Amino acid sequence: MTHQELAKRIYDISHLKGDFTLRSGQKSKEYFDKYRFEAEPLILKEIAEKMKSLIPSGTEILAALEMGGIPIGTALSLATGLPCVFVRKEAKSYGTCKLAEGLEIKNKKVCIVEDVITSGGQVLISTADLQKLGAQIENVLCVIHRGCESAEAKLNAAGLKLHPLFVRTDFPSSS
Repeated sequence: MTHQELAKRIYDISHLKGDFTLRSGQKSKEYFDKYRFEAEPLILKEIAEKMKSLIPSGTEILAALEMGGIPIGTALSLATGLPCVFVRKEAKSYGTCKLAEGLEIKNKKVCIVEDVITSGGQVLISTADLQKLGAQIENVLCVIHRGCESAEAKLNAAGLKLHPLFVRTDFPSSS
């Protein structure tokens, strides 16, 4: 499947129109329901195949952000053989009380994996949390960067480089 064909499949299955409030608090007339494309095994597999080339060399661990980044990170892990940790928005209060489930990330080159990025807010929060645990983070992968102009600038200011598979202009314009 070509890049353009995959963009069309993702758009067709997940693009919704209406009145939506995004995680960032921004209002939007359109929404990419990421769970619709993440729940489709053939689309998820194609996304992972295309995203493999975005993973910077030297990456030791993929860090999939709760909740939408987890299917993407898992698919990438299966496609590449790289281990993946699952990052909670906050550490659980029971059991192991961990923020990052899976492997030890201290002193490891970790690449953040997210599904859709609008403002970059959760990426910045999770990156700071993982860095407190000793992770070395310089890169962020996402399936869709919605194109909020300040998001990439905020990530860059935090020392992070964004590697999106798709940007907003890869999809048809809203009518």
